[in-house]
Amino acid sequence: MKKTLLIFLIVIALLVIGFFIFKKYTKSSSPAAVAEFHQNGIDIEVNYSRPSKKKRFIFGREQDKALVPYDKVWRTGANEATIIKIGENIVFAGKPVKPGTYSVWTIPGQSGWKVILNKETGQWGTNYNDGQDFLKADVPIRINRRVEELFKIYFEEQPSGVNMILSWDQTEAIIPIKLQ
Repeated sequence: MKKTLLIFLIVIALLVIGFFIFKKYTKSSSPAAVAEFHQNGIDIEVNYSRPSKKKRFIFGREQDKALVPYDKVWRTGANEATIIKIGENIVFAGKPVKPGTYSVWTIPGQSGWKVILNKETGQWGTNYNDGQDFLKADVPIRINRRVEELFKIYFEEQPSGVNMILSWDQTEAIIPIKLQ
């Protein structure tokens, strides 16, 4: 009995150590980042991971071997699902959103994207449950002249609010945000 318990504890210890090694490895390839905007009554914090382009074809058709294919749900970053914390009632991509914590997902397209706020948080980035979607909205994109090697989320202040920009390779999705 003691031998079985000892083997069981060793296996558990190895699994825990393996998990932390895997997590450290993935974080080194796609470092964690935070994008924040705290002005004009808007209070937003986004926690995400930043994958690298690494000479890969990022956005495009699935048959062209794009890393992030058009018309498929993307975790909007790497590793764990991207998390957005909203501090007050806002209009996010044209739709009202109450304060809270949501996961952010996107569906890239050739001429525009869909942005999704999902009520489920804390999951690994590939575990998307569309039954937990809170908001789904179309957002415009623009082409950036320079190539963004690491995926980046940042904010551009606007007269009526702020735009949250999702930028990678030469594509930038623009999510307008304003107070409700």
